[in-house]
Amino acid sequence: MLLTVDHVTRYIYDQPVRAVVQSHRLTPSVFEGQRTLRWEVTVSDGMRGGTFKDGAGDWIEGWSVQGPVSEITVRVQGEVETRDLAGVLKGHREVISPEAYLRKTIATEVDTELAKLAVGLATDENPLSAAHELSSRIAEAIEYTAGSTTSSTTAAEAMALGRGVCQDHAHALIAVARHIGMPARYVSGYLLADNEGKKHEAAHAWAEIYISSLGWVGFDPSNSCCPDDRYIRLGSGFDAQDAAPIRGTTRGPGEESLAVIVSVQTQQ
Repeated sequence: MLLTVDHVTRYIYDQPVRAVVQSHRLTPSVFEGQRTLRWEVTVSDGMRGGTFKDGAGDWIEGWSVQGPVSEITVRVQGEVETRDLAGVLKGHREVISPEAYLRKTIATEVDTELAKLAVGLATDENPLSAAHELSSRIAEAIEYTAGSTTSSTTAAEAMALGRGVCQDHAHALIAVARHIGMPARYVSGYLLADNEGKKHEAAHAWAEIYISSLGWVGFDPSNSCCPDDRYIRLGSGFDAQDAAPIRGTTRGPGEESLAVIVSVQTQQ
């Protein structure tokens, strides 16, 4: 499938700030399931800094803006050809051991209620089936409800609430998977909107679980599926904060507000 992306993030400050430094994880991953045909990241009044590929195989790019500045626009435009690999991350080069993703974070701490979701899973007999079943249990336990949580909501809090968004589904799946000894990580990317009533936004998140016989496999509880050719993978991390497409710091007293518009379309 041929997917086009137009992603605009606008930072507005209530008074001019002296400088802004950002780290971007906004470049599509390189693996057999997707091929980048065209891709451009621009930052208004920005200066591109260093770039490198990290141990997880993600492309990191630095940007800086010298002030005084009251508004910054980060725009991503591109075209990616995708293939459905049933969620398997084939041909992705990375050097970090999967066991590193057993590490807990605040967002992925397991409490008693989350741990109950792992009861009866046959992880030793068939880890892939167990991962599918766990993803289904997460989707049933946490109803997708737009706007019901915030960026700081933890997996345990979303579980107690019984509602959440894709970030909460991914955090909960990661938390329980790690609890039962399955390496898991958070993935950020894009998802093609459709006309079938799917509950998602174009800027999307899901989880990957490491299956020894297959490698990393993606699971999206929000849409009850594995990532297919409607998905564009950007990068991964221990949780949403670690995998954020844009991270940064600001020098100055100005309060920041954010506006995001994301469009993903297909030419087929």
